[in-house]
Amino acid sequence: QVQLVESGGGLVQAGDSLRLSCAATGRTFSSYHMGWFRQAPGKEREFVASVMWSGGSTYYADSVRGRFTISKGNAKNTVDLQMNSLKPEDTAVYYCAARQVTKLMYEYWGQGTQVTVSS
Repeated sequence: QVQLVESGGGLVQAGDSLRLSCAATGRTFSSYHMGWFRQAPGKEREFVASVMWSGGSTYYADSVRGRFTISKGNAKNTVDLQMNSLKPEDTAVYYCAARQVTKLMYEYWGQGTQVTVSS
């Protein structure tokens, strides 16, 4: 059974940095695409960034490109999201997700971690 557990959320000020981590268990993720999504109050969930476990190709939403960096973590089966120059509009619940590279939809989701950026 695949489990994704996020950590690292919190309350920061605009301009600060925060690092989120996602620990994935339950199978070998070499053929998976790992992603971060976020959902702000009253808004739909949106894509933030993703990384192909094998090969390491990364993808970003325009709103975060240049400020956020997704990477495989130092610990086994972890994916990190380094968030710099945070803005109040980055406030949201951030979710880790995983899908097989052959699938279009993300299959597995974490429980989410709250990120709040004050102005």
